Amino acid sequence: MDELVSFIQAEIAAIAFIKVSPSESLLKSKLLDSIAIVDLLVSIEEKTGKKIPQHLITEDNFDSIDKMISIVGSI
Repeated sequence: MDELVSFIQAEIAAIAFIKVSPSESLLKSKLLDSIAIVDLLVSIEEKTGKKIPQHLITEDNFDSIDKMISIVGSI
């Protein structure tokens, strides 16, 4: 999962031009908007080969890298 954390951090850095910690808020802090999150989710799906079910795509589930990793790991 460390590889996935690094991948997500790099994707966020490319989108928001900032490095974030795995526990840092992305949506509630307004670091990423909804369009950026969709782009990020597509990248995660392509990287992992896992389709994230629509019902799991919520602000709470994707507000931090840690939460994203948890959701992807549960699929």
